[in-house]
Amino acid sequence: MGNEASEAVILLVEDHPGDVRLIEEAFSDGNVTNTLHTVTDGQAALDFIYQREEYEDAPRPDIVLLDLKLPKVDGEDVLHEIKHHPELNSVPVIVLTGVDDDLIEARDLDHDADEDAILEKPVDPGEFVEVIQSFKQFRLAVMRDD
Repeated sequence: MGNEASEAVILLVEDHPGDVRLIEEAFSDGNVTNTLHTVTDGQAALDFIYQREEYEDAPRPDIVLLDLKLPKVDGEDVLHEIKHHPELNSVPVIVLTGVDDDLIEARDLDHDADEDAILEKPVDPGEFVEVIQSFKQFRLAVMRDD
């Protein structure tokens, strides 16, 4: 019983309520029971990660799901901030992207691509669970259907 603490804390940074709902559904369809914390802009993401302002009691995320197009602070800036912070740079960041040619082109120009994985929206529950499980250091709480 005592191993709940090893479940990954997942931070979702997504400003579109519809996409948040789809990701929550992907969690539920994949039977993932991990705690999902959601913030809706880049500034809140940084506050959560640095445990400041209203998030001072927030858990340190083990995995960040990050939309790049965010209000206040851009997703790329959040990504850069995480990956260049000595205590956070080992946190896997999974970038959520719609199939958007401009975005893909912009990513190609950015040779400093720091993300650990990219998932296309709408997120496929099976692929989603697979990607997170590929980061071996985390236990994804998946309920089996047996």
